[in-house]
Amino acid sequence: MSFNIKKLLNPDVYDHPVKNIELIETHISWVVLTGDYAYKIKKPVNFGFLDFSTLEKRKKYCEQELNLNRRLAPDIYLDVVSISGTAENPVISNDNNTVEYVVEYAVKMRQFPQSAQLDNMLHAGKLGNKHIDSIAQMVATFHENTAAAGANTDYGKPEKISQPVKENFEHISEALKVSAYDEKLSALKKWSESEFARLQPVFSQRKRDGFIKECHGDMHLRNLVWLNNKALAFDCIEFNDNLRWIDVISEIAFLIMDLQDRKQDQLAYRFLNAYLEITGDYEGLSILPFYLSYRAMVRAKVDALRIQQITDDSKNTALAEFDSYIALALRYAKERSPALIIMRGLSASGKSTVSQQILENTGAIRIRSDVERKRLFDVSLDVTAKTSNAVDEGIYTPESSEQTYEKLLELASTIINAGNTVLVDAAFLKQQQREPFKKLAKSRGVSFIIVEVSASNDVLRERIIARKNDVSDADLAVLEHQIAQWKALNEEELEFAVTVNTEKPLQLKCLLDEIKTLTD
Repeated sequence: MSFNIKKLLNPDVYDHPVKNIELIETHISWVVLTGDYAYKIKKPVNFGFLDFSTLEKRKKYCEQELNLNRRLAPDIYLDVVSISGTAENPVISNDNNTVEYVVEYAVKMRQFPQSAQLDNMLHAGKLGNKHIDSIAQMVATFHENTAAAGANTDYGKPEKISQPVKENFEHISEALKVSAYDEKLSALKKWSESEFARLQPVFSQRKRDGFIKECHGDMHLRNLVWLNNKALAFDCIEFNDNLRWIDVISEIAFLIMDLQDRKQDQLAYRFLNAYLEITGDYEGLSILPFYLSYRAMVRAKVDALRIQQITDDSKNTALAEFDSYIALALRYAKERSPALIIMRGLSASGKSTVSQQILENTGAIRIRSDVERKRLFDVSLDVTAKTSNAVDEGIYTPESSEQTYEKLLELASTIINAGNTVLVDAAFLKQQQREPFKKLAKSRGVSFIIVEVSASNDVLRERIIARKNDVSDADLAVLEHQIAQWKALNEEELEFAVTVNTEKPLQLKCLLDEIKTLTD
């Protein structure tokens, strides 16, 4: 850069009032905060995977950053501005046509409170379930609408997937000369290569099926903000097309990994389940551990590059972060022991509420009959969109119900094969509905558990009447029909059943302990 970045900390540089000036620095950019606006300037660096080495390239990537980020945060990204003047007296101009000599370019953004950034919200104890659910909906909608890579492109091809994985290890090796990590890095490299080889047919199928899309590419808590009561993603990858045109599972893996690195497993599992429920992309679970490990290594690489640039006490902090990411990557490489859990109970008994607690505390993947029935018959999943719920009519005929349970069985098999515990949320009133799931568990060599959820009939009726904004279409007539059909579990099933009365406060630890006992 032909001028000192600190010269931009002078209010006279700007053509608008400046309230406070602050400089934020990363390994690839500077961001100057002025109060109402923020200016992002790219560092003149070349890391191989990123090349900002010339003014022409920095202009190109500023323009690309503006256009790409307007997909998800149009209110934040305003313009690309020129920095002119001299090294000692730079001037920012909003009219690029009047500038004769440009020394640098910047992306002009509407500044938002740093407290609204999701990593800061988490630190302040303000990040909760509603934010996670909003993010899941935002990301799922974005993935549905963003462009998919064409069959004739290289994006998503196995060699394009393996390249950044290999580069992570290469860049870490070049930047960080700490022999204490040699064994761990070697183990992770070997596992990554083995998993990549095993999953090549899956990667190829994912490309054919249209799951390689022009994503955000860098979606973690520091690049998410809560503004105007909704989640926005900013600072997407503009500098490397191969890191942006990726599998949607690689995209969500970054946020899951980031939450787990911050010891927020419950929020991570909630986000994953919410996203999968909206998209139905349960096939993607087979490649999730590979991408989770990859994303942890991306952050480890960033820390390694930071360590190379800094000389003060913050180097120890960066090294500690690097260590935590390596530990997380190793965690994802471990083999898992899945189980098959089915929920059982009448409508409004609290199956979904209890199963939500189970999935957030175990990492199980939930599939719901109310959701999959509507997906199967192409009915809107919007909770405000209702369909005919008459018993034995529409999508609730015996034939439709049989097809729904068959779909749930198929999905359960997919989820188990991917190494995940599956949680099937359905009424399971009939033994003939439960038996195939028991047989599936036996054929896969995994534990089979029934969590039976109950409440008195009068309480169920009260809940049905009061229920709003629920994907279920069940009403009083449906409930009365279910009550008339209800039969207790047989003696054999009671051996692997856990009961929960939702009229009482949920004893979650006891429930989880009972489930664990049945899976050991």
